[in-house]
Amino acid sequence: MATSLPYGKTEILAWIKANFKQNDTCLDVGAGSGTYAKLLDGYLEIDGCEIFWENVRRNELWKIYHELFVGDISRFQFFWYDLVIFGDVIEHMDVVKAQAVIEYAIPRCKDFIVAVPYLYPQGPVDGNEFERHIQDDLTPEVMAKRYPKLELLLDAGGNYAYYHKRAGY
Repeated sequence: MATSLPYGKTEILAWIKANFKQNDTCLDVGAGSGTYAKLLDGYLEIDGCEIFWENVRRNELWKIYHELFVGDISRFQFFWYDLVIFGDVIEHMDVVKAQAVIEYAIPRCKDFIVAVPYLYPQGPVDGNEFERHIQDDLTPEVMAKRYPKLELLLDAGGNYAYYHKRAGY
């Protein structure tokens, strides 16, 4: 079952509540099992985007999110969200596609969170090819080179980190 890794969730939840007002808008990209929607528990008005229909069905994501979009985030257009969460998402995309998704989001949100595992090879999970890690070589140095508009928000134990928009973007 697709779910976000557990590292740093308490700290990230505190950061979100310190930086966003109740009922601000949020897009949870890679909704998976609805981890962030459940953690935020109605604090934000949260929409979800999930590419794998079986995750939608298995987790009844339509019951968890305000609006739910099923499809590839690189094809999803939106005007504005206060917060966009890319929780365990960019490692599943090739570099060019992930960079384009981040570039698209920068002017369309107040801030975003990009959560990534470092040096984490993974193949398909439970028949879901979208779970394959294409960028399994991520490290702090690789993140800085590939995603210069991101800055480290939280190092969650050395093998997992959260990034957000670098100041000025």
